[in-house]
This record gives sequence, structure tokens and C-alpha cells, in this order.
Amino acid sequence: MTTYVLRSASPAKTRAEAVVVGVLADGSLAPGGEAVAEAYGRKLPGLLSSVGISGKPGEVAKVPTGGAIASPLLVLVGLGAEATPDAVRRAAGNVARAVTNAASVALALPADSPELVRAVLEGYRLGGYAFTRYKSAPPTPTAPADVVVLTPAARRAEVAAVLEPAQVLTDAVLAARDWVNTPPADLTPPAFADEIVAAAEATNKLLPRAHGRSAAKVEVEVLDETRLAELGCGGLLGVGAGSAAPPRLVELTYAPKDAVAHVALVGKGITFDSGGLWIKPAGSMATMKEDMAGAAAVVQATLAAARLGLPVRISTFAALAENMVGEASMRPGDVQTMYDGTTVEIGNTDAEGRLVLADALGRAVERGPDMIVDVATLTGHMVMALGEKMAGVLGTDEVVAQVLAAGAGAGEDAWPMPLPEFVVERVRSSKVADLAQYDGIRWGGGLFAAAFLREFTGGLPWAHVDVAGPTFLKGGPSGHWTAGATGYGVATLVELLRNAAAPVTDPADAAASAAS
Repeated sequence: MTTYVLRSASPAKTRAEAVVVGVLADGSLAPGGEAVAEAYGRKLPGLLSSVGISGKPGEVAKVPTGGAIASPLLVLVGLGAEATPDAVRRAAGNVARAVTNAASVALALPADSPELVRAVLEGYRLGGYAFTRYKSAPPTPTAPADVVVLTPAARRAEVAAVLEPAQVLTDAVLAARDWVNTPPADLTPPAFADEIVAAAEATNKLLPRAHGRSAAKVEVEVLDETRLAELGCGGLLGVGAGSAAPPRLVELTYAPKDAVAHVALVGKGITFDSGGLWIKPAGSMATMKEDMAGAAAVVQATLAAARLGLPVRISTFAALAENMVGEASMRPGDVQTMYDGTTVEIGNTDAEGRLVLADALGRAVERGPDMIVDVATLTGHMVMALGEKMAGVLGTDEVVAQVLAAGAGAGEDAWPMPLPEFVVERVRSSKVADLAQYDGIRWGGGLFAAAFLREFTGGLPWAHVDVAGPTFLKGGPSGHWTAGATGYGVATLVELLRNAAAPVTDPADAAASAAS
């Protein structure tokens, strides 16, 4: 178990087994490394050149110090042109994988503000993640027992206050990664529902110690296939019909007495997606255990918000199903009736995520939230448009803006996408049902999927976050992202909930709020 602490000590005098400093693109050491630069003096430029460090992001070099500083090992990591929180977060993640088997590590990266300290803590912990549950023997590299973040602001209350929230957030991101990385045979919809229940129970046990015994607990209800049939959840039942593992809808409620806002979170939880009868090519199925990442994100964000004691009511819906081929599989041409009574003509059984979300959105609307945000690995079209490291965000302008702002604050890239009227017309083009699930037109599929979802939001403020690209890293690690599941979306949602909980500080805004 690694212990994380903040200290204001000099990196040149710190006796940790490894001291980490950042290097900027101009060849200078970044803020935090001044004492190390002074200790090496004129030898520093030659040292950087000899180990091939130019300050580019992703560069890491380890140098024996030979007594130049108190630590025996100096670790140099590239930050790029500017030491922004995003750059620091990625650099700390790169260091976590490069420095192994050190009993103690001192991070002298830029950390003179709460945002930068948070970035160092989050980046280092997330970058050192490894999914080892199925390894017959533990990996050889071990995490350090002690990690010290060296910051001149260590004694400032607002800086010290980020330590626990950063660890709560990273706990949630790592738990989401574990779920997404789990083999699909071991995380069927019923098994995933059990995991969510267990996670909520574990979170509730932490709350009295963290916020007093009157803290609000996270309540969980699991709707099984019998209850789903009683409620008329045709999306979940239709998608899950071909699987031996029946669907589930897991509903979580966090309702603190001092809540200042009510946010509904909805997540797509397809535990494996074969495409159904519209079966995927073999190569496209290799990573389809990731198709439940939206559900993992909304659940873990909810649990993190509870641990942080945020004064926000949260209604969360995880729509879980396995899209398989079986004798009862849903067929193209079928008509399914969603929870809210809307009929939908099925055009493509591999466009299943929007169907399970339709049921969950209908349930969310009934709670009357101030806003709804759904998260889903929904379309390959969004990956084609934005690449593999950025999500697309669509919906009501004000909620889209809030999600984008939260992503920027959390270090998760996202981009707004439109919902033009001609796409809405396509969704309503079915001649046999209220809506078309898929119309066979190749272009604008990501927009079509979002326009379909909007039909089930009841006119409430809403944003759809398509995370099909950034939720699973298929190549090698990059910054604080490790190969496989990234946990994308958890940090954005927690930041969104933090922002929803923030009091109005501008006097004009406060006056306007009072007047309304």
C-alpha cells in the first residue's frame, strides 16, 4: 500500500531513492527542480544532452547522481512547452511506469497550486496501474511504499485539501478500469450488477468515517428480467434476448439532505457485443468487453461523489445487457416498445446501445433531475470523426458546455458535435413505428444515435457523451493512461458534479438567483 504525502523540502536534499524533476522544451528544468539545477550547475545542459532529454512529452531518463544531490537516482521527464496541469498529469503517469522497485519516490514536478498538486497525484497513481487479477504470479516491479509530492505550497490549506479528493477520484477511475478490463465471461449483466451492489456497500461503509454518521448512503436497486418485463423495458429485453445471461437495470440513488442540484447519470453497459444477428467481423469483437465502460463510469463517479460528500442528488442508471446470437435474438425488422411506450423499428442489431439507453433515459426522466448526462461507447462514427483520445458531446447547449468545461478541468479531452434537424428527421422516418433505430445511411451515424437518444429525454436539459474512442487504449501506455481500459469519463463526471455543487460566488449571479 503506497502512502502519499505533501512536503516542502528541497529536492536536492531529499533522501528518497528517486527524485523526479520535469524538463521543459527549452531545455530548462521546470518549476520545482530549481534546487536540482543549482546543484548540477553548468553540468546540467551536458547531462540532459547525454541522456537524450530535450523536454518533449513522453521522454523519461534515469540518471545516477553520484552524490550531486542527496538521492542516488535522478529521474528526468519531459513536459513539453508549458507545465500545464494536463502536461504534469501525463508526465507523472510516465514516471510511475519508469521508476519501479524504488522504496520511496519524491516528485519535484511543478506543484505550486492545488490544480498542479492534484495533477501530480492523479497522474502518478493512474500511470502506475496494472490489471493483474488473472496473473498466476504477481508482477516483478512493485509500487513504492512512500510517494512524496514536493511543493512549496505544502502548508497551504487549499493545497493540502486536494490530497484526499485526488485519491478518491483515482480509486474510482482504477475501479472502472478493473471492471472494463475484466473478461466478459466473468462480467455478465447479472455478475456486473452484483459487482455494483458490492461496490456501493463498500462505499457506504467508508462514509461514516469520512463525513459523520448522518452522511447519505448510496441506495441500489437491481431490476432483473422479470421486473424489466413488468415495466415494459423492450430495449434491454430485446438486446439481451439472445444471451444466456439476462439483462439488468441497476439504479443508484445518492440523496444528501443539503443537495443543491439533482443530476441524473445514465450509462451504457453492454458487457459483450457480438453485434447480435448483424454480427461483427471477428477483428471488431476483440475488445468488445469495453462496451460497458459507460456504465462503469457513471457508477464509479456516483460512488466517488458520495465519498466526497458532494451536496448533489444523483440518480444513476446502469443499463446492462449482453448482445449475443441465440435462438431468441432480436431481428432486423422487429419492433420493440421502450419503457416510455415509444415504438422503435430495429434496423441493425449492432446498434444496440441506444436501445438499452432509451429504457434507462425514460426511467431517469421520471426522477425530474435538473440535467441528464449519458455516457456510452456508442458509435464508431465518433471515433472516425474525433480519433481515439477524444469524446464527442451532443445535446442541450448549456449542458454540453458544462460537460466540456468539466472535461477540461479533469484533463479529459472532448469536443462538441451538432444535432442538425435533418438528422432528427431521419430518426423519425420509420413507416411502421414511432422511431427508426437505424436507417442504413452511412454518414452521420454518431449524430443519428444522439438524435435518437434525445427522443427519450423528455425535453430536459441533457448531454450525450460518446466515449467509443478514448475508453480503451489499444496500443501502448501514454501518460497517465495505461494499455486497455482508461477509465475515461469518471473524472469528467466527478468534476461536473463538483461544479454543480459549487455555490454561486459572483454577486450579480447570486442576486439573479435570489430574484428567481
